[in-house]
Amino acid sequence: MHSSAFHYQALTPDLILDAIESLGIYPETGLLALNSYENRVYQFRSDRQQRYVVKFYRPERWSDAQIQEEHDFSAELAEQEIPIATPEIIDGRSLHHYQGYRFALFPSMGGRAFEVDSLDQLEEVGRFIGRIHQYAKCKPFQYRETLSVQLLGDESLQWLKASGHVPPGLETAYFTIVEQVLAKSKQLWQAVDTPLIRLHGDLHPSNILWTPDGPGFVDLDDAKMGPAVQDLWMMLAGDASAQRLQLEVLLESYEEFCQFDARQLKLIEPLRAMRMIHYNAWLSRRWEDPAFPMNFPWYAEEKYWEQQILGFKEQLAKLDEPPLSLLPQY
Repeated sequence: MHSSAFHYQALTPDLILDAIESLGIYPETGLLALNSYENRVYQFRSDRQQRYVVKFYRPERWSDAQIQEEHDFSAELAEQEIPIATPEIIDGRSLHHYQGYRFALFPSMGGRAFEVDSLDQLEEVGRFIGRIHQYAKCKPFQYRETLSVQLLGDESLQWLKASGHVPPGLETAYFTIVEQVLAKSKQLWQAVDTPLIRLHGDLHPSNILWTPDGPGFVDLDDAKMGPAVQDLWMMLAGDASAQRLQLEVLLESYEEFCQFDARQLKLIEPLRAMRMIHYNAWLSRRWEDPAFPMNFPWYAEEKYWEQQILGFKEQLAKLDEPPLSLLPQY
């Protein structure tokens, strides 16, 4: 299941500094590790007083072509005056290699947390997502993945069944409910025929910073083809009435720039279900990385899996409810 050697072990502070200096950039401060488990990301200030973020990509996750396509997409969006973190071009390249590692250097985008419960901020975010999607529709990704039930659901379930991470006494209960959730999600997914466009792909509130000029978008690491609603549903929180209000604000500003197909609202709960399954499999896939047992110790406890079983039972009930809509249900 797992490779014998863990890939990040050789990524020492000295190697990180040497990699940065190989680009002619010289850190003046220490490296501040930023909150990223999938990749290794550090902030620093250079001797020219510029603040940078350096990102080392997880080995063997993406191909060079997939990473380059992510970089090119961000550069295209920046040309459209969309505030998005875009890697520096140094010696004609945005993707760099050093001693077997691939990395990119970004100007640091300062900002505070996006307040998802602020309708004013939500309105502005909706406007920019609309602009991103209107541009993104002009051509497809060639190398990035396509969001599907198979990618997030089937492959995740298959991995978990072979992983040995689900406690033996809970395997039957866990896999039974997950299979039911996945079957219902597939049924709902297949009933909505909608165009796929280039997406941010992982647009949860933590990937939006609030700058003095408004929202700033970061981390296109999961950019993929998929339905537009994937970049919208993670903004919604609270009970159904709160989510309906948030959705109304979000889509009203979104549609100033890009038309939204309301049939995609039926995909919100299937997408949530698949994210739940994928998250469990993601933790399992990364368990050999020492950062994971250290930061997610509860994953190895039975209590966690008992809570997951309950969570999936609740999600199955949500999949049977009418989808979120902009009109109150009478």
